[in-house]
Amino acid sequence: MTAAAAVAAVLATDSAPRGAVAGVVTDAGRDIAAGGLADLAGTAMTTETAFDIASVSKVAATTTAILRLVSRGDLGFDDPVDRFVPDTACAPGTTVRHLLQHRAGLWEWQPLYLDRTRADAFAVADALPLRYGLDQGRHYSDLGFMLLGRIIAAVTGLPLDAAVHELVTAPLGLDRTGYGPVAPPVASSAVGDVAERRMVATGEPYPILTTTRHFAWREDEITGVANDGNCFHALDGIAGHAGIFSTADDLLTLGAALATPERHPELWDPVAVAELFRDGPDAGQALGWRSETVAVSGRPSLMVWHPGYTGCALGVVPATATTPGAAAVLLTNRLFAATPAPTDRLWRAALPALLGDQDLFRDNEGTRTS
Repeated sequence: MTAAAAVAAVLATDSAPRGAVAGVVTDAGRDIAAGGLADLAGTAMTTETAFDIASVSKVAATTTAILRLVSRGDLGFDDPVDRFVPDTACAPGTTVRHLLQHRAGLWEWQPLYLDRTRADAFAVADALPLRYGLDQGRHYSDLGFMLLGRIIAAVTGLPLDAAVHELVTAPLGLDRTGYGPVAPPVASSAVGDVAERRMVATGEPYPILTTTRHFAWREDEITGVANDGNCFHALDGIAGHAGIFSTADDLLTLGAALATPERHPELWDPVAVAELFRDGPDAGQALGWRSETVAVSGRPSLMVWHPGYTGCALGVVPATATTPGAAAVLLTNRLFAATPAPTDRLWRAALPALLGDQDLFRDNEGTRTS
């Protein structure tokens, strides 16, 4: 397994990112490599470069903070949302588990920043009608994870950024992981709010509920602050669904600790971790994390993982009696490509080199899917 080979594979894909960092950690050691460019000025990518990890924030920060609170007995996966945050858009009986499984029926996305002041973004979200019925299926929702961030703040009595620091980053020594703004070395993520501007203008892929369309969109290269519009424009860069910056080294440290929970009893209960990593009603969706079966050195193994819109992904292979724990990470600035490759495609290009098996991806029935 070589991180350098993973970086080479990613940079050789069609519509490749300008640069990439990849890494893997097992009991045998840690391997991280970098290649390409971090920004439009031509700054070289290094293994120390931090990235806006976008929706990987959902698992690296929010889900992991929830896990710590469950392990401490401060909340339960099946606790009702309104125990912590009243008067939300959620239906009666909605639980923390529903939010983690994306089954609460909330809207996938809405531009909360269009009709708001900075003080009332959550009020805008709480006033939205439900998009689907409670438990009516999996509908991936940024708004659900914004609400999980509010639950963390309510339980701890701290602002979300301080709570994530106390619960996750400080105990693990993740000194380069946190909300922006972030100083160099940091990779740029995109030029302006191109994607969200298009979503608002077209109503695709989600209808826009507000009639407001005019906004002071960002036009310049985005560096060191959140790419996500709701996080940056509505929530001061701190949110449950996005906004975290991190490095490959920090994310591998987090992944390794989650892969071997019995080594970290001061952080989390192994029973709670096992429940976190177990699929719910929807195959491939655990609590917060996505899941699939991969072959690690020829042996089918569970991997939980999550992609981020900016071109980042984190995967964890939990340790079992027959498989040692492992974690893998890919960080790219994919949005600078003329036609950006999906994060999933880049992740699948990197994983064979990182996990050491070419016949890597298998679905839950054991058949090859990629």
